Amino acid sequence: MIIGTAGHIDHGKTALVHALTGVDTDRLPEEQARGISIELGYAYAPLANGDVLGFIDVPGHERLVHTMLAGACGIDFALLVIAADDGVMPQTREHLAILGLLGITRGAIALTKVDRVDASRVREVESEAHALLARSALRDAPLFPLNATADDDPGVRTLREHLHTLAQSAAARSAEGLFRLAVDRVFTLPGHGTVATGTVFCGRVAAGDALHVMPAGHAVRVRSVHAQQRAVASGHAGERCALNIAGADKRALARGDWLAEPRALSPSLRLDVRLELLTASGAALRAWSPVHVHLGTAHRVAHAVPLESSELGPGVAQRVQLVFEAPFCAVPGDRFILRDAQGRHTIGGGQVLDPLAPERRRRSPQRQAWLSAIESMLSGGGLTPLIECAAYGARMADLVRLSGRERVPLPDAVRVIEVGNEQYVVLPRRWQTLRDGVLHALRRFHAETPDEAGPDSARLRRMSFPEMPLALWRSLLDELVGEGQLCANGPWLHLPGHRSKLSAEDEQLMRLLQPLIAAGGFDPPWVRELAAKLGEAEARVRTVLRKQLSGGAVYQVVRDLFYDAARVAELARIVETCAGAGTGISTAQFRDAVGLGRKRAIQILEFFDRMGFTRRVRDLRVLREESAWHGAFEQRKAPVPGGAPGLQTQEGAPDAPW
Repeated sequence: MIIGTAGHIDHGKTALVHALTGVDTDRLPEEQARGISIELGYAYAPLANGDVLGFIDVPGHERLVHTMLAGACGIDFALLVIAADDGVMPQTREHLAILGLLGITRGAIALTKVDRVDASRVREVESEAHALLARSALRDAPLFPLNATADDDPGVRTLREHLHTLAQSAAARSAEGLFRLAVDRVFTLPGHGTVATGTVFCGRVAAGDALHVMPAGHAVRVRSVHAQQRAVASGHAGERCALNIAGADKRALARGDWLAEPRALSPSLRLDVRLELLTASGAALRAWSPVHVHLGTAHRVAHAVPLESSELGPGVAQRVQLVFEAPFCAVPGDRFILRDAQGRHTIGGGQVLDPLAPERRRRSPQRQAWLSAIESMLSGGGLTPLIECAAYGARMADLVRLSGRERVPLPDAVRVIEVGNEQYVVLPRRWQTLRDGVLHALRRFHAETPDEAGPDSARLRRMSFPEMPLALWRSLLDELVGEGQLCANGPWLHLPGHRSKLSAEDEQLMRLLQPLIAAGGFDPPWVRELAAKLGEAEARVRTVLRKQLSGGAVYQVVRDLFYDAARVAELARIVETCAGAGTGISTAQFRDAVGLGRKRAIQILEFFDRMGFTRRVRDLRVLREESAWHGAFEQRKAPVPGGAPGLQTQEGAPDAPW
């Protein structure tokens, strides 16, 4: 357990920590000379069960609240210190408000300096403290009157026993999740190198682990780990750790940075958050109001943009976007504190929702539904609402980042689609909607342009789901083609049974074009050459030939170069003969076998790759044994087979036609 002090300056926080642990946390000469804490102090006390209790002593000066926030960010238990002679003071109230905004609900009250006042004053301050706490998350916290400067003071002894009992009975934080440590101190240790210390927010770390310094993204390696001031094999969430790291010197990281598992954090300029303004602050936020943001050990300036109204007033909680000038890192659920434009007064705080917020459409209904799904997840509602809100399925990497877990607890009724090195999680009914949308768009295209062979992949995507990730789009087409719901002829896609219709004039032109193309053998004339020979416009020749693609009479190898089906079958037999032994066929071998130049040979081989007949493996083409195109080229003028599982991209193969 980690205990953090809080309270007004000169109320005896450092003296109390010394009385509880025997450690003077004022280590700087200036602190010792002036008798006030300027920096964070750290102390540890062994427990009877072998564990170690950690203390973070924070400064109480009003100008050092930013330092207090860096220390309070990862504590489990608050020790609010109130001096009996002064009573409740401004920083007592501010620190208590900060603890509430950070979600800290466990704590104790230490009423110090009771030796300097009489019994009636002690009772008066006790009443004042209880009245203050009654409206806070620490309303049930016990109060301990004591004198921290006396030897073996009964009040100190009682408080120590209370803290030790709580620490030994407290449940340890779960070590599940992706590791994150909020850096609060960096120094160089002779003979060891760079050491970074901080509180572990999540996960586990051990020697040899690879981490990133975020938001900079520098890769480092952990040499050794100290947790709660002891050398250990691993440190985990809820402990203060010192990591001896390799790969970065002292200048490469500082307070405010994170040391994190690479997948845990992504830098962003915008955070969507739920923000609550303190009623007592009297503050109001309008679009682009400047604020100081404290999250983890970081302190940054940002601009606030209300997302649910034009203005956010005192005592109101609302979704807000925080826009930073430099990259910032957080995860959903992280608590933060907001201070005014001058950084002098705490005005509110809240919880991070989406750490990768968009710049556009941030107030759209779809965006608000996504934020509601994240809030549901943070309150224990699981990932189903998030997956439901994802129009094209949720990327597994995003679910890992948003949940902070390496193994994402997926709902039972989901489908995980592998797309290259990525995975998409989609609800079955959503996937079916996407399938139906593609087929509906294609039916509409055929109805509006019956004389076209079909759209290419890019055009069909624009017609149906233009914002779908390209990799997922290809996977969707692969599945539809593999099931025979969709047919592919070169780059053109069409429904099974669709045949483009030719007018009488076009049929007559095609009867003239077909023998010219066939006579060209392995080197047929280009569209411009055909048009010149027949005295026709290039555009008309091109259109008529494209209409014939769905019938299988001709194949388009590249733009404006069409091959007769019989010639394509011969070329396919050559590839099968040369590559059939499993050794594959090189470009040079194919070039020599067909008697064409290298450029044309490559064009034909790439055509066979697109058709799913072959795939490229380094410098060779090998047959796709599972491809339905084997023997299909023999069927002159026959419809191209629709069920072509060979069109699915495999490892080492170029992309499918789409």
